[in-house]
Amino acid sequence: MDTNFDLFIGDKPVKTPIAVACMAGITDGAYIRNLADHIGLGIIGGYAIDEPTIKAARTLSDQGREEFLPRNLIEDLKGQIALITATDVVPVINLRASEAGSLNALAQELGDFVIYEVDAHCRQQPMIDARSGEFLLHHPEVLISYVQALKIAGVLVSVKIRAGVAADDVELSRLLWKAGADILHIDLMDFDHTYLKRIRDTSPVFIIANNGITTFEKAKEMFSHGADMISLARNSDKQTLSTLYAQIAQYTKEHGWYNAPKQLCRGGDIRSLAFCCMPVKPCPLLPTLQHYNISPQEFVTMKMEAVTGTPLEQGANTCFGSLVYCCKDTTPCMFRDATLRQAGIKKSTYMDLKREISKKLLKKIFK
Repeated sequence: MDTNFDLFIGDKPVKTPIAVACMAGITDGAYIRNLADHIGLGIIGGYAIDEPTIKAARTLSDQGREEFLPRNLIEDLKGQIALITATDVVPVINLRASEAGSLNALAQELGDFVIYEVDAHCRQQPMIDARSGEFLLHHPEVLISYVQALKIAGVLVSVKIRAGVAADDVELSRLLWKAGADILHIDLMDFDHTYLKRIRDTSPVFIIANNGITTFEKAKEMFSHGADMISLARNSDKQTLSTLYAQIAQYTKEHGWYNAPKQLCRGGDIRSLAFCCMPVKPCPLLPTLQHYNISPQEFVTMKMEAVTGTPLEQGANTCFGSLVYCCKDTTPCMFRDATLRQAGIKKSTYMDLKREISKKLLKKIFK
């Protein structure tokens, strides 16, 4: 099924909102190549890249855990990445480092055609002792320095975290975005979509939701509360991935914006401002605007500027005189639907245009 999700990370087009997450000693270039038909990102690793983390990886290997321990790290990584780039999957390498300089040096060596993922996720004690994995969640200043070192090298940066470990995940996500992180890859073990919404409302960082998302229903729940992508690890088999892809693609064909949020009045995240009507009555919109220090008049101006010169500028017969104030396509509304029919706009196109409004609003809010 040929579906355009209009999905980018930086300037890299990503063909589907499904990723395969890293599994140490398992997920390599050949693993990703075997699943390339159904995924947009292939995250290989984790790879220990300096002496303390390599020593920790050897200890874990001796304890019976799977680990990657190549004799020549650089040449092995180049070979693994080449296997992925021969497909149309974007390669990501998950890295365990004990200092920022190790990450910067590796990025200088491999270049910017791959995305670098800082492993702040591993909870094995030898790796924590090496100042990697969950050590970084307890020492956010070190994690931020790792992100900054990679950004200085001019590359795209992902950070893999485990929810509920840091002292304040919401504040950490904001700091990581400010430091330049392009992606926040979140293991949601023991957490649900309400956690995800709090992160989404903090910044426009690209979010990958991970852990147990093996059905379309779970994927849709994550998408509608802030996720840009989902990732699978242990269940990343062809059957699961192909089924997920087919169902997400079908939904996108019918509704356009594949990860459209719920409406704000139904628990939606900040992106759902694209569906809100004028701020003229008591509803969740008013406290939301107050939280972001936006006056009702500023909100009206922002929305109208977002649709200037687009088909959503019209809609004289809708409740507030413009489609910019109309709700989600799945909410029944005869005025919106009549206006769309008269203008010859498909509902999927309408939702894609709403997505563009959302992007413009978030750009102003998080400028």
